[in-house]
Amino acid sequence: MTRDRDRLLAEAIRLREDGRREEARQRLLALCEQFPQDPDVAYQTAWVHDALGLEAEAVPHYARAVEGPGLSPDDRRGALLGLGSTYRVLGRYPEAVVTLGDAVSEFPDDAALKTFLAMALYNTGRAHAAMELLLTVLAATSQDPGIVGYRPAIEHYAKDLDATT
Repeated sequence: MTRDRDRLLAEAIRLREDGRREEARQRLLALCEQFPQDPDVAYQTAWVHDALGLEAEAVPHYARAVEGPGLSPDDRRGALLGLGSTYRVLGRYPEAVVTLGDAVSEFPDDAALKTFLAMALYNTGRAHAAMELLLTVLAATSQDPGIVGYRPAIEHYAKDLDATT
């Protein structure tokens, strides 16, 4: 049973990666019927729905994928980012902030999670917190010579954008 599941899941992922997303979606939905509690199947099903622009349909699959253990850390991070980002795209901003905030707590070094959290914070009217987070990510991750040269100033102003002398 597990070998069949692994083979069928790998085939569906290949179809998605080859651009045959609707075919992958159909196969993944069938796998969801067979393995309703499987977090990997749920994550891949959510992913293909997102790739097809079916964000509302992706949400329950993402939620099922992250509700318990079973995903690898990298897939868990991806599923949390997908769920939070999808909430944001659907205008469910408070849920996006909670999901992405929890994800950042779980994966504190992940710049992508912080970036998506900043967008959700902006959407909830928390522009100051969003800018602080984005400037901190920018200062920490950019290799652009202009940013690197001003890193201390950017880090300083990230803490207090309203600071003046």
